[in-house]
Amino acid sequence: MKTAVSTLRNAMRAPIADMAVFTLIALLLIMAAIGPSIAPADSVYGGDILNALHPPSAEHWFGTDDQGRDVFWRVVAGSQASLISSVLIVTGFSLVGIIVATIATMGPRWLDGLLMRLCDIGLSLPGLVVALGFAAALGPSLQSAIIAKVLTGWPLTARLLRALMRETMTAPYVTGATVLGVSRYRLMTRHVLPNSLDMLIVKWAGDVGTTLLILAGMSFIGVGAQPPSAEWGAMIAAAKGYVSSAWWVVAAPGLAIALTSIAFGLLGDILQAHRDPNLRRKI
Repeated sequence: MKTAVSTLRNAMRAPIADMAVFTLIALLLIMAAIGPSIAPADSVYGGDILNALHPPSAEHWFGTDDQGRDVFWRVVAGSQASLISSVLIVTGFSLVGIIVATIATMGPRWLDGLLMRLCDIGLSLPGLVVALGFAAALGPSLQSAIIAKVLTGWPLTARLLRALMRETMTAPYVTGATVLGVSRYRLMTRHVLPNSLDMLIVKWAGDVGTTLLILAGMSFIGVGAQPPSAEWGAMIAAAKGYVSSAWWVVAAPGLAIALTSIAFGLLGDILQAHRDPNLRRKI
């Protein structure tokens, strides 16, 4: 755990450009946490057909959609469904991956081989196609998309963490603890696992941005969040017929998706740079 905490602590001592990324992500998370509670319900789910498809103005910063709903407030309210769902998905399959990797490393050789073969099978299948199949089978909804992504996202995390844990097992301090008679369970939970998690933190940050794009794509093709949800992908799907006549209806959620994905991708790069001193010297 000390290594993972050290990675985060070093990142927080970053230059101004890096701190700008941290600030942006903090603002996005705050918006996702409180957005639905501060957004006027009438502007998000009500609508006024007489004000439909009005361009951006002082009254409606991002314009209105085909139902007369305020696009700005829908983007704010939809941040919870998009961003928080992505965070939950990545956290969910990361926890599954940690459990599988820990069991594989601690368990007998036959169990390790069985779990890794399951990971290989999962990695050999096209993850997005399998996730779409799961979501369609469970019924189109945001909850189905979340479950589908958790079920298909853990093999890579388990494979990566298991390799890192195997490498950590050869470290001198682990060998010394083994010689001193430290139990295998204590060795794994107090030394091996905590000191293998720093790379997983870097992967988590990058996966949030990628998952956000995939979640929006699933909503766009109809197997994720459904109208009148303000989830960003669902907003784009509902407005795809107005791209030429009311571009702002698509542009606002599209920019929100792009900005959030880029921010978390940059966060992953920053954490990786502060994890590896050689990379840190290059930036």
